[in-house]
Amino acid sequence: MSDVHELSFLKEQIQGLKDDGVYRELPILEGANESEILLNGKKVINLSSNNYLGFANHPELKEAAIKAVEKYGVGSGAVRTIVGNMDLHEELEKVLAEFKREEAVMVYQSGFNCNAGTIQAITSKGDLIISDELNHASIIDGVRLSRADRAVYKHCDMEDLERILKEKREQYNQVLIITDGVFSMDGDIAPLPQIVELAEKYNAMTYVDDAHGSGVLGESGRGTVDHFGLHGRVDFTIGTLSKAIGVIGGYVAGSKTMKEWLSHRGRPILFSTSLPPAAVASITEAVKLLMSTTEFTDRLWENGRYFKEKMKNAGFDIGKSETPITPVMVGSEDKTMEFSRKLLDKGVFVSGIVFPTVPKGTGRLRCMVTAGHSKEQLDKAVDTFVKIGKEMEVI
Repeated sequence: MSDVHELSFLKEQIQGLKDDGVYRELPILEGANESEILLNGKKVINLSSNNYLGFANHPELKEAAIKAVEKYGVGSGAVRTIVGNMDLHEELEKVLAEFKREEAVMVYQSGFNCNAGTIQAITSKGDLIISDELNHASIIDGVRLSRADRAVYKHCDMEDLERILKEKREQYNQVLIITDGVFSMDGDIAPLPQIVELAEKYNAMTYVDDAHGSGVLGESGRGTVDHFGLHGRVDFTIGTLSKAIGVIGGYVAGSKTMKEWLSHRGRPILFSTSLPPAAVASITEAVKLLMSTTEFTDRLWENGRYFKEKMKNAGFDIGKSETPITPVMVGSEDKTMEFSRKLLDKGVFVSGIVFPTVPKGTGRLRCMVTAGHSKEQLDKAVDTFVKIGKEMEVI
């Protein structure tokens, strides 16, 4: 067989990953994604899940999903613009709009789809997109799909953002400023009030990807916009339904005009089958649960604070996180992955985050504390971190 069909060029690059100590095989989860899981046949404390509120295996969500399957089947059978728009989808969007305190919501099949489908639909040639340098990969890809020009400002640096606006605003029709609400690698929160002020000063639109703020920040997890009290001043708010909500999907919250336009130009809505009934029903149940109590978000924050304090007191560098996401800074790529492997050997699963997800030399173990963790589990995790941290001279 020729070299082309052997994919030799990829084999060489895979070998490069192995040489750099960053090659990995996909871990296999055997059972529900809980605070303690069976991973590759071994029982471990799970500190790597986005299941912030413990909803992924919640009995009321499961019951809603089962009932929906019995009534509607396992799939919607079409894109929403043909015959895949069920009353379930309509109800979900109404409930989400009420939850987000916005006029309207458009639901997508994933958070990634939201950014890939929305950014290109609301910008065009003659427009400018200004993006935070640490924005999520899906935003970067969404921006690439747009025909608009682009500029990048230094992470959360408002002087740099204003410099770009001053220099470039007059040269473009529309300007869209895009930021994550909570940055997923460091757990820091975007300075949204200042971004909104600059946007209003320079007549620009604002777009917040609140994947890690949804279900975490704001009243009962209403997100970063609610946290800062900026309702009606952010044009596009993206949320995921796969992290704190525990299921799958994403959405854009904003005006009725936004929804009307995306139903005609959001490509994943036009060209990809809509969310299955089980997912839609369980998401609706999750949002209603959040609207009825602060119990889940309260527990999440209590656990987050507890874990952070213990890790800090133990001497770990946990960065500048302002949310339950707790990065434990290690440094080199191979050392980070070795630390992760040693933790797993001792019964704690924390995935190592290395280049290209984060800059070279800033490898970290990203701990995702959830409402589902017990204090005993968190204590055991910290003790394991301390033992390995001393052994590897990280602390």
